[in-house]
Amino acid sequence: MAVFSMRDFDGHEQIIFASDPETGLRAIIAIHDTSRGPALGGCRMWDYASEDLAVEDALRLSRGMTYKNALADLPFGGGKSVIIGNARTAKTPGLMAAMGRAVDRLAGRYIIAEDVGTSVDDMAVIRGVTRHVAGLRDGSGDPSPATARGVFVGIKAAVQHRLRRNSLDGLRVSVQGLGHVGWELCRQLAAEGARLSVSDIRTEAVERAVVSFGATPVEAERIFDVDADVFAPCALGAVIDDGTLPRLRAAIVAGSANNQLAEARHGAELARRGILYAPDFVINGGGVINISHEAGANGYDRAAAFAHVDRIHDILLDIFKRADAEGVPTNLAADRIAEERFRPSGIS
Repeated sequence: MAVFSMRDFDGHEQIIFASDPETGLRAIIAIHDTSRGPALGGCRMWDYASEDLAVEDALRLSRGMTYKNALADLPFGGGKSVIIGNARTAKTPGLMAAMGRAVDRLAGRYIIAEDVGTSVDDMAVIRGVTRHVAGLRDGSGDPSPATARGVFVGIKAAVQHRLRRNSLDGLRVSVQGLGHVGWELCRQLAAEGARLSVSDIRTEAVERAVVSFGATPVEAERIFDVDADVFAPCALGAVIDDGTLPRLRAAIVAGSANNQLAEARHGAELARRGILYAPDFVINGGGVINISHEAGANGYDRAAAFAHVDRIHDILLDIFKRADAEGVPTNLAADRIAEERFRPSGIS
């Protein structure tokens, strides 16, 4: 495995391979940048088809956390960890404790939190072996509501900028993925009068959304073809690619999934087609913002945390305006703003 020559290697400070034969732990911790503080990022457990794919995911996600934390103006750098394995069948308290010990050996350079395939309960197990963990039940808890709130206010910002309207009443939104974040986003959108089209690989989740929100069900592979004002990807990443992008019938792409663009060039192609893209590492920053408030002097304050999440609206408006002024795609404008915050002047 030639890590340094991988496409997603971006000058990462540290890449750690952790294993524990007794529990079966096989994990990668990637620390991208700690210029602003210790690396903060979630732990994803996924049944990767290969070790190379697991490393690529860790590299890509950790870099995204550096940019996400910088744009949210948090005193943290970017890191991420991945555990190779099926979260439903291979995850045990012993395995999570072994992961915690791997984190603890880094002496605070990396702070772990939940992500796809891990939970608040898993973080409680990890807390038993290291203090370098966030997103605990007695702290900020499940970050999904905060993530959904950030996407909700981010959609409002995109609608304001692209469609020149402040109301979501009657807005057509197609939502891909009805997990914790996607479901909560649908709830908030429906409460504002948005008309929803939804897809998920779980038919029962789609059926619930039809009953709960009056949503229109869409087959998973057809969600890209729906006529909508907003397409909200809320499942896994890399869904905007050469095959799906020409099929989009939306004016805006704004959702919670990480790494929605299969390649950075797809941001330019969205712009060329007149589709406004809300960069994923900005709009889905509510969860990490919420977690960051656990470190407050007086402990976690939910009202203060969610007020901070709501600032995603204005951050996105600034990115859209800068993209327009500089004639660049929104993902590039967001990158530039983030890099100004975490890279010393004159270093690229």
